[in-house]
Amino acid sequence: MIALSATEAPAAKPQRPAATNTCRVCAPLGAVLAFRGIRGCVPLVHGSQGCATYIRRYLISHFREPMDVASTSFSESTTVFGGKSNLTEAIANLASQYRPEVIGVCTTCLAETIGEDTPGMLRDIARDASAPKTLFVATPSFKGCQHRGFHDTVAAVLAQTAQGGDRLRQINLLAGPVSPADLRHLREVVDQLGLPTILFPDYSDTLDGPSLAEYTPIPAGGVGLEQLARAGRSACTIQLGAVLDPGPGQVLLDRCQVPLKRLGLPIGIGATDAVFDALAEEAGTPLPDRLLAERGRLIDAYVDGHKYFAQKRVAVVGDPDLAAALCGFCAEIGLAPALVATGAATGGRLSAALTGLGIKGAEVLDDTDHDLIAGRLAALKPDLILGPSKSYPSARALGIPLVRVGFPIHDRIGAGRVLHLGYRGTQRLFDEIANTLLAHNQDTSEIGYAYQ
Repeated sequence: MIALSATEAPAAKPQRPAATNTCRVCAPLGAVLAFRGIRGCVPLVHGSQGCATYIRRYLISHFREPMDVASTSFSESTTVFGGKSNLTEAIANLASQYRPEVIGVCTTCLAETIGEDTPGMLRDIARDASAPKTLFVATPSFKGCQHRGFHDTVAAVLAQTAQGGDRLRQINLLAGPVSPADLRHLREVVDQLGLPTILFPDYSDTLDGPSLAEYTPIPAGGVGLEQLARAGRSACTIQLGAVLDPGPGQVLLDRCQVPLKRLGLPIGIGATDAVFDALAEEAGTPLPDRLLAERGRLIDAYVDGHKYFAQKRVAVVGDPDLAAALCGFCAEIGLAPALVATGAATGGRLSAALTGLGIKGAEVLDDTDHDLIAGRLAALKPDLILGPSKSYPSARALGIPLVRVGFPIHDRIGAGRVLHLGYRGTQRLFDEIANTLLAHNQDTSEIGYAYQ
C-alpha cells in the first residue's frame, strides 16, 4: 500500500469567463435521475424545453434506455409574466397522458432567476382534489452541478414524504448516483443478510429494464411512496459518499431522529469492509460465506496483479464521491493518484476527504473543466486516466490509456451494467485497469510481446 496525501493545485484556478468543455452537467439532470428511482414518477422540468431535451439526450446516451422528461416550456412571455399557467397545464397533461403516481418537479436556472414561487404554485394546484401528487426540489445550476442536484432531490423527497413513529427493523440505504448494476448488487447484499432495506433512489429497473414488446411510458420499478413514508421510522440511515456535506441523510436525522452513518462508496477492500460490516452489524449477523469468498478472490487478484501497478501514476476525473472512492482504491493497489479533478464545487471537501484517506501528493482541481484538466494532464504525464467519456480526447491526444468510469459514458455501451461497488465490482475494476495497462504496454512497444 502506498501512503499518499492530497494537496491543492499549485496555482490558483485562472479566472475565465466560461468553461471550455465542461466537466459537469446541470443540477436538474441529477434531479431527474433521482426522480426515476421513485415508483410511478414522471420528472417535470420547470423551465425551457431545451433544458429537458439536454437532460434527456445525456441520460439516454449513457443508459441506452427510453427517457421521458416533461417540460413546462418557458417562452419569452413566460419569462416575463411567470410560468404558473404553463406549470398547471403541464401537470394536467401529464396526469391525463401518463397517469403517474407522482410528478417530480424540479426548477431550472431560468425559473429560479426570475423568482418563480414554484412551491406556492404547486400548493395552489394541489387544492384541486383531482390533481396528482407532486414532489418539488429547487435545482438551479448556478448553485451546483448534477451531483448537487441529485442529493438535493433525495433530501427534498425525504423531507416531503418521510414520517416519524415507532422504530421498525429496517434501514435506509442512500447509495448516491451509482449505476443500476451497483444498486442491484447492494440489494443482493442486504437480501443475503436478511436486512429489510429502503434503498433510495432505486432506478435499477427503470433505467436498465428488459426489452418490451410495447413502449411503457413509466417503466416498472423504483421505491414506492409508502416505503418512503416509513423511512422516518428506520433503525438507521447508511449514507454512501465521503464528500457529501451534510448529505440527504441529515434530513431524517433532524426531522425523525433516525441515526446516520456516513461512509464512503464501497470500492476497494477497506471501503467495502467498512460498508458491508456496517450492514452486517445492523442485520445482527456475520457476513455470509459467499461475500467472504468474493473478498478472498479479490485479495488473491491483488497478489497476482500488484506488479503491474508499481510506480504507476493515475489521474482521476469524475463526481467528487466517486473520485474520492477511486483514489482510496488506487492507493490500496499501489497506483499513485497524481491528479484528482471534478466539475463540482466542493469547497475543499474533496481535498479533505482525500487527506482522510491518507492520499498525499495528489493535485486537486475543484470546480474545473476539461480544458484545464487537459493542460494539467500534459504537464503531469500520468500513466492512466480513470474518468468519463469526456476524458477521451485528452487521453487520445496525450497517448494515455483511459478506463471509463462514472458519468457520462457515451462512446461505449453497457454503462448501466458496469459494476463498481463491493468486492465483486472492485474485482472487475481491478482486472480492467490491469488489462488496460498491459494492452497499452503491448500496443506501444517497439517489438510487441506475446506468449508463443
